[in-house]
Amino acid sequence: MRDAMEKAWSDLVATARRSVADGLVVGTSGNVSVRVGDLVLVTPTGVPYDRLGPVDAVAVGLDGVQVAGRLRPTSELPLHLAVYRGTGARAVVHTHAVHATAVSTLVDELPAVHYMAAALGGRVRVAGYAAYGTDELAAHVLHALRDRSGCLMRNHGTLVYGDTLEQAYDRTAQLEWMCRVWLTASSVPGLTPALLSDAELDEAGERLRGYGQPG
Repeated sequence: MRDAMEKAWSDLVATARRSVADGLVVGTSGNVSVRVGDLVLVTPTGVPYDRLGPVDAVAVGLDGVQVAGRLRPTSELPLHLAVYRGTGARAVVHTHAVHATAVSTLVDELPAVHYMAAALGGRVRVAGYAAYGTDELAAHVLHALRDRSGCLMRNHGTLVYGDTLEQAYDRTAQLEWMCRVWLTASSVPGLTPALLSDAELDEAGERLRGYGQPG
């Protein structure tokens, strides 16, 4: 178990640092977590990711009680725990990505401008606004995640989960890219972006299930 925790923490820190390097997070504005058994490793609040080392691991139970680490967990801990309790998530990535946050202020659902929406389960919803770190925000996000693995958060950012940190991060990057595509296409004067139908998204979802290498 100890080896698994150490590996998971190393992967978590690498993912958090990547989110900054890729421009999905500014400073410490996002957070990342990963589940190991009945414990959740999570980034600490207010600590730049480049300062985190092996001794800084923060772990909580699914009840929110901290069981390891000297640093306080992220202020968005209620959000992460709600996702683990309410879905099959094994890893969660939350960002304040620029294009996704912009889209969250404009629509209630990201228009289906690209078939990769199917990788998140379908049309990406926008969760209602609530103050960060609150149970109300967690409830809004869970509602938006019905049959989805990602959503936008009104005037806030993105929340995406996956079976692994890599999958959760890749889905997050795809969501930000789709938001950028829609904003770019919809900004052309006199033209309206073509959107995909439900049937076209369903077909893409079926094809994506067989994507990649076996195993």
